[in-house]
Amino acid sequence: MWLSAVVLMGAISACSPRIDTRGNAIHMEDVATLEAGVHTRDHVLNKLGSPSNSSAFGNDTWYYISERTETTAFFAPELIERQIVVIKFNEHGVVENIDTFDKESAELVEPTDRKTPTAGNSLGMIEQLLSNLGRFNKK
Repeated sequence: MWLSAVVLMGAISACSPRIDTRGNAIHMEDVATLEAGVHTRDHVLNKLGSPSNSSAFGNDTWYYISERTETTAFFAPELIERQIVVIKFNEHGVVENIDTFDKESAELVEPTDRKTPTAGNSLGMIEQLLSNLGRFNKK
């Protein structure tokens, strides 16, 4: 009786979902206290911590990105929550704009199925075997 109860508990716990949190999950209350034209880069860094990413070109922009996914057994992970906070700074290091995005504001991007052509010859199996015959016996 006890053995079947243990096996049943193991089977039930194996199917319980696993929650994964990735990124820099910041509190939206902290973001709400930031004001454009008032706070500086250092203040944002002290309040929110290091950004997940920053812009490589152009305006100085910081991105705070986090998401939570739920995975059950062998199924693909399902997105539960996504939070993106974009903070743009002006040339003096003062907050210029703050934008927030969630999973509902995401847009689906369809990848193209086109292939990039490559230069060169397409050799068959016999051509490949014959072209390699003399290469291995050189001393």
